[in-house]
Amino acid sequence: MNYYKVCWGIIQPMQHRPNSSFRPYLASAISLFILGWGGAAFAVFSLTPTVWARWLLFFGGSLGLISLALPATWFLNLRFPSDPPAGSAIIVRQAIWVGVYGALLTWLQQARLVTLWTGLGLAAGLIAIEYLIRMRENARWRPAVQLPPATEQPPADSNPSKE
Repeated sequence: MNYYKVCWGIIQPMQHRPNSSFRPYLASAISLFILGWGGAAFAVFSLTPTVWARWLLFFGGSLGLISLALPATWFLNLRFPSDPPAGSAIIVRQAIWVGVYGALLTWLQQARLVTLWTGLGLAAGLIAIEYLIRMRENARWRPAVQLPPATEQPPADSNPSKE
């Protein structure tokens, strides 16, 4: 077996794939980055550690992580395509899972509950949830396109009887 053919089957050129532009996500990624990390920095450096400052930290950190995960999830879904291909809602949902994961780890760290196994278990749980959601989306029944009924014609090998 030719090594070049095996590698070419694994490494496919990305410019021939549909929806290979990050342009639709660029404005949202930049705005989420500015709002998220700006809010988190404001909560850390300018506010006293009260309940609302913590919520601003969680919310800003989540938005910041979503902004960083958006290009990563877009690239991973482009690099490892699925059948059917992941749409924009799936890419955004996967980026939101990263933000939720970061917020949960930050929240658990306040009580010093984060360990390696806690982080891995939480990540495995969120990955399992996303996998089950994708399985449900792929298993949903989609009715086939109905064709107009064909006109009734006798079979080609039958002879019409004359009466």
